Amino acid sequence: MSKASSQRGSVSVTGVLMHLLPAVLLFALFAAVGILHVTSRVMVVDMGYRLSRAEAESRSLTRENDRLKLELATLKAPGRLERVAREQLGMAMPAGSAVVSLSAEKPARSSASAAAPSQDKPGVRVAGRGGAGR
Repeated sequence: MSKASSQRGSVSVTGVLMHLLPAVLLFALFAAVGILHVTSRVMVVDMGYRLSRAEAESRSLTRENDRLKLELATLKAPGRLERVAREQLGMAMPAGSAVVSLSAEKPARSSASAAAPSQDKPGVRVAGRGGAGR
C-alpha cells in the first residue's frame, strides 16, 4: 500500500503541463482569433467614418464648385460687362467709323502680288456693335 500511495502522491510537473498544454493552446488560439476579429471590426468602423467624412467633403466641394461656376457665369454676362464698362470705367461705344480693323494676312514676298491686292478679301473692316465680324 505504501508503494501504491507513493506513486499516486508523486505528480511530476512535466506530466501536469502535458495534460494542460492542449487546453492552454486552444485557449490562446481562441484569444488570438478574438483579438484579430475585434481589431478588424474596429478598422472597418474607422474606415467607414473616414469614408463618411470624405463624402461630406466631396459634397461640400461640389456645392462650392457649382456656386463658383454660377458666379463666373454671372460675372462674364455681356450685359453686366457693358454696365461695368460704362458706369465704373467711364467707357462708351465708339462711333461706327472710329474703329478700324486691319486684316492679319501676311503680304506675299513677290512684288507683283504685293502691288495688286486681292479684291475678294477686304483689308479694312469696320467693327459693329453686334460683333458679327468675329
